[in-house]
Amino acid sequence: MRIEIDDLSGPEIAEFLAEHLADMQAMSPPESKHALDLEGLRKPDVTFWTLKDGDVIVGCGALKALDPGHAEIKSMRTGAAYRGRGVASRVLTHLIAEARARGFSRLSLETGSMEFFAPARALYAKHGFEYCEPFGDYREDPNSVFMTLTL
Repeated sequence: MRIEIDDLSGPEIAEFLAEHLADMQAMSPPESKHALDLEGLRKPDVTFWTLKDGDVIVGCGALKALDPGHAEIKSMRTGAAYRGRGVASRVLTHLIAEARARGFSRLSLETGSMEFFAPARALYAKHGFEYCEPFGDYREDPNSVFMTLTL
């Protein structure tokens, strides 16, 4: 498996992310959906990576720069057939290392508070993320949980 920056131009990543957005829409009310679409992920303050097994996309994740010292994790996803095989940990480890290499001192994220998101929250906690107050443009929301890691 290899992880690489993705320019988000291929149909495979568009399909992979469409599944991600469909899951987020099914699990979160519209006012609590914070997943970025392709256009949002193509902005200059976002870097997006895919993890591939051969030519198959099995996971993805992005870093969004909030300010010179603070970045946010966006669009973490593992393909259904690859869940429980370490894909998310590998992507997350890569994102943390990239954030450090880019000089960020803090890395934060927003995820859902519902049971569907419990595995994601456990993964982030396992990697040292702690619960925090809303950051950036986020506001208190019973459907959202905020976590941060000091780098």
